[in-house]
Amino acid sequence: MNKRSLLIIAIVGIASMFLATAIYAGTAVDPVVKMENKAYAKHKKSIVMFSHKKHAEEYKAGCGDCHHDADNKPLNDLKMGDDVQNCIECHNKPGRPPKAKKDAPKLSNKEKMEYHAYAIHVNCKDCHKAANKKSGTKSAPTSCAKCHPKKK
Repeated sequence: MNKRSLLIIAIVGIASMFLATAIYAGTAVDPVVKMENKAYAKHKKSIVMFSHKKHAEEYKAGCGDCHHDADNKPLNDLKMGDDVQNCIECHNKPGRPPKAKKDAPKLSNKEKMEYHAYAIHVNCKDCHKAANKKSGTKSAPTSCAKCHPKKK
C-alpha cells in the first residue's frame, strides 16, 4: 500500500471513531435523573431522584408512559437516548394551578395541565396508583414524602 492509501484509511478510521462516540453519546441516558428545573427559583420540597433505568428495565415502563405529544398521545416509538422535550416546554407554567376563589370559574383539566408541577404529579401518581392496583400492593409511592424525602 502506498502512503496515500494509508493516510485515507487512517482518516476514515479516526472519523469512524468520532462518529461512533457521537452516536453513543447521543443515546446515553442517565440511569437516575435529578428532576430539577430552573423554572423554579426555590424548590419547597426536596428534588425527586427519578430512576429512569429502574422504571424502564425493572418496571417495564414504556417511553410513552411518560413521554407524549401535544395531543397527549404516547410517544411509544422512542428509543433509549432519543431527544425529548423537557416537560416544562409545554407545561410551561411553573408550579400548580392557583386555588379557585369562591366565585371564580374553575379551571378546566386542560388549563390545569399547563402547570408543570401539576402535570408531572398527575402523570406519576396516576401511573403509581395503576401499578399498585395491578400488583395488589402499595409499593409504588403516591405520597409526597415517598418521592420527596426530607431535605438534609
